[in-house]
Amino acid sequence: MRTTITIGDDLLRQARQAALKRSCTLSTIVEEALRKALTASLPPSSSRPTRLVTFRGRGLRGGIDLDDSAGLLDTMDGR
Repeated sequence: MRTTITIGDDLLRQARQAALKRSCTLSTIVEEALRKALTASLPPSSSRPTRLVTFRGRGLRGGIDLDDSAGLLDTMDGR
């Protein structure tokens, strides 16, 4: 997408030099910097492990192949 932004002369000069050194476009430099800034502003994810809810039972039903998603869906739909 094309857009217009205002960048200070000194910052633009530095970005152009970085693009030349890395042999990439100015757009790539701006996109990477924006992605990095947005990622850095995200709150850190919770370090607590996720608790999975489980149910007691007798295990898998006979004849169920968990690698056969179509067959599993048919079984769940009662077909």
